[in-house]
Amino acid sequence: MSTEKTGFSHEKIETNNFLMIVLIALVIAVGGLVEIVPLFFQTSTTQPIEGVKPPTPLELAGRDVYVREGCYNCHSQMIRPFRAETLRYGHYSVAGESVYDHPFQWGSKRTGPDLARVGGRYSDEWHRVHLVNPRDVVPESNMPYYPWLEKNMVDAQSMPKHMAALRTVGVPYTDEEIASSSKAVEGKTEMDAMIAYLQSLGRALR
Repeated sequence: MSTEKTGFSHEKIETNNFLMIVLIALVIAVGGLVEIVPLFFQTSTTQPIEGVKPPTPLELAGRDVYVREGCYNCHSQMIRPFRAETLRYGHYSVAGESVYDHPFQWGSKRTGPDLARVGGRYSDEWHRVHLVNPRDVVPESNMPYYPWLEKNMVDAQSMPKHMAALRTVGVPYTDEEIASSSKAVEGKTEMDAMIAYLQSLGRALR
């Protein structure tokens, strides 16, 4: 009498590498969908909190400089809901603050301090000096310096296309705002733009 097992058994899964890989991938995919898909339908993650507005053309240009220079490699923009963090940086981060961020700058890498609530904490001149030579205002800083931002001009002609692209992913820019965006950044340096971006961070929630 044959004692061979038939049907779908653990033994068959555990002895078949290909089948094991397929089933693991399937479980991860289903689990991921169950966790992620509902977030697209929660207003707390898809709607801006009160006071959050789309970035102005100058702030948007500054954000591009921030990303280009790799500032996110050392500075997070995510305050976690722990007492030590909120005492130092302010209110913990919520999804409704970042609905217009594409891509968002959340993270946990902190060679430098978190910047989620840096807006308004320092003057424009402080930021300017800090970006030209960080050690002039923070002697122990190991941050690189960015003096070329004072010489580089914002690419005004690229702004309308940039803002139009962001509108396709949900940022509510009007036709008028898009049309006037080049003029809004005309004659501005990348330093001006970077400072405008930094000063805009975290003002809606303290």
